[in-house]
Amino acid sequence: MLALTRKKGESLMLNNNIEITILEIRGDQVKIGINAPKDVSIYRKEVYLQIQEENKAAQDAAGLAALKNMLGPKK
Repeated sequence: MLALTRKKGESLMLNNNIEITILEIRGDQVKIGINAPKDVSIYRKEVYLQIQEENKAAQDAAGLAALKNMLGPKK
């Protein structure tokens, strides 16, 4: 992990096209702004992890349905 120190109003660049700016610092909270191309998905980590779990559950269900179809109907 790379750790950087930034002050309010300062930014950092990722991959030449994503700018992250420190907007506000209040106590133990930091407000950041992200300027990125529209095709770049940005999620809070807890939301990202929930999406991953739901995608895996859907994939597992689809795989189970495909396996049932391959085995044919019950006799």
